[in-house]
Amino acid sequence: MDADETGANAGRGAPAGPAGRVPPEVPEAPAGRIGPPEGSGSAEAEEAGGAGGGAGPGGSGGVVGPGVSAALAEAGGAAGADEFGGDDVTGVTGVTGVTGGTAASGVPDREAAAGHGTAGAEAGGRPAPLPAPPPGGPRAGVAALSPRYQVGAALALGVVAVVVCAHVGLMFLHVAPSNTLTKQHGAVVDEWIYPEFEQNWKLFAPNPLQQNVSVQVRAEVSTADGGVRTTGWYDLSAQDGRAIRGNPLPSHTQQNELRRAWDFFVATHDSENRPVGLRGALSENYLLRIAALRLARDGVAGPGGSVDRVQYRSRTTAVSPPPWSGEKVSAQRPEYRELPWWPMPARDPEGGAA
Repeated sequence: MDADETGANAGRGAPAGPAGRVPPEVPEAPAGRIGPPEGSGSAEAEEAGGAGGGAGPGGSGGVVGPGVSAALAEAGGAAGADEFGGDDVTGVTGVTGVTGGTAASGVPDREAAAGHGTAGAEAGGRPAPLPAPPPGGPRAGVAALSPRYQVGAALALGVVAVVVCAHVGLMFLHVAPSNTLTKQHGAVVDEWIYPEFEQNWKLFAPNPLQQNVSVQVRAEVSTADGGVRTTGWYDLSAQDGRAIRGNPLPSHTQQNELRRAWDFFVATHDSENRPVGLRGALSENYLLRIAALRLARDGVAGPGGSVDRVQYRSRTTAVSPPPWSGEKVSAQRPEYRELPWWPMPARDPEGGAA
């Protein structure tokens, strides 16, 4: 059989011979050229075209795509013939799949390549999707507790809600104008509010305070050698002022403890320093407690000494109005209010008044 008959049979897809038969050689195209020049009409090109046309999946002319040599095409054809025992179509088809394009046109088939890659990823090891979580999901918070503890938590929340609502209601009645409820239940409101939750609205009054009030204390001390001496006046308000000045986060006691204690005393005593009602004695004990702590901190009694009595006084001075207000205030001397001497009660384990 001559070369013409071989090319014709290959072009018609004739079955290949036994395994190991080498297919006819396909001439390698020159570099940069996709196919043979048009109109060449050579017998070698026709034979190569016939063989390639039979081998390609759908093309004619035996043109091999760019980057694929004749040796790779021969290897693909031989492998296809050996594996499937058929013609060379299978072998060249495998070469076309490797190159990712059509051998006849030399243009990569990107859609086919993309589909092939996706299928390979799905079949070759993409991890299976994780199972969906249970419909209810894991329980958290109160729902994760046992029924017994859920009931306990619900009761605790209910109690807290009732206390908060009652506190807000009593606070509203305390700051609200006089009405029927405050007239009938004023004592209950005062028992809840005073002294911890008392509200002072003097800052927002039409005429706010225009005075500086400083609280001072002195003590009568029994010394270790049996003598008795009286100390000078300690300006407690000035001590608190020095502690606050320059401190970005002063404590609540430094700002309000002494001031609120003195306001509490003034509101529960008359001009003769006599208590009015039962809360007057409470205000005196509050001031005694503060004096005991402050004097013990400053070491007033000295080694082996003790504080027997204390005396408070207030020093009130007028605040000058700003120049732009036009208000005239005559210069006044400081006003003093001295309280009687109070005996210091026995000391408790913490070092203060019992």
